[in-house]
Amino acid sequence: MFGRRKDGRVLKEIDPIIALTPYLMPMRCDSQVFLNYRLDYEKMARYIVAQGAQGHRITFLELIIAAFVRVVSEIPEVNRFVSNKRLYARTQLTVSFVALKDTAKEDDIEENTVKCHFDPRDTIYDVAERVRVAIEEARKEEADNSTMKVAKLLLNPILANIVVHTARFLDRYGIMPQYILNASPFHTSLFLTHMGSIGMPAVNHHIYNFGTTSLFFSMGSIQRVPEAGPDGTLVRKRYMPIGITADERICAGAVYAKMVARMIDLINHPEQLETPSETVKFEEGHAYSLPLSRKKKEKKSKQQAVAG
Repeated sequence: MFGRRKDGRVLKEIDPIIALTPYLMPMRCDSQVFLNYRLDYEKMARYIVAQGAQGHRITFLELIIAAFVRVVSEIPEVNRFVSNKRLYARTQLTVSFVALKDTAKEDDIEENTVKCHFDPRDTIYDVAERVRVAIEEARKEEADNSTMKVAKLLLNPILANIVVHTARFLDRYGIMPQYILNASPFHTSLFLTHMGSIGMPAVNHHIYNFGTTSLFFSMGSIQRVPEAGPDGTLVRKRYMPIGITADERICAGAVYAKMVARMIDLINHPEQLETPSETVKFEEGHAYSLPLSRKKKEKKSKQQAVAG
């Protein structure tokens, strides 16, 4: 309320056209733009195999998340959201995705939604560890994170209507309880779905009017495409299609173009992600709240420095 939320701070120094856009397009479904790209699967696969030989288990999902985390550290404008027609800079860097649970029956398909918190200084190894731990917890058959616990409480239609309408009101005015914000996968920097893991093509998924998600990425099944090689002969190349849905209200189109170009560069040359970002940028001086593991590490380092 009054420009202050637990998950964001209202932006004041912004382009007048961008500030006006939410009044022209008040909902995210009004302002969705769709982009489609192909990532070089061969380069990604070679890097993942090379890392495996060194004892580092990296997945395609983690590689894309790591590239996004690095982009946010360099282009903080893409980590914004619109609420109640006002533009906010997020106070956290998070990514939501769905993990399949390990069930006793092979034919049973159960999902659990995961929301991971990241530090903009995270390397690809940090990202891989955070994602691995989150997925291991989410895949346990008995696992029910806060998202699933809230969902199960709303199985009654009457209760669900009351709670959701109340949540929309609280969210609109920035007074949503922290527990709900933590539980909601829709209050996140990026929602990512790996359609290829279930043999599906990439899709341009809608972004939700509920919550604050401004970006939705979809990874699709690998495509084999015949192309002319350097010597003119026909070769078969493999690509990973990716569908991007973005809320055009949060920044200029040129900023989105910069984001996509930088992500593709990082994915094609992932060795850049092995070291922390040299410079982390924040909007209007608002640093992100750090993941708990990072806070503990920094506290321990300070204690060791004092003891030394």
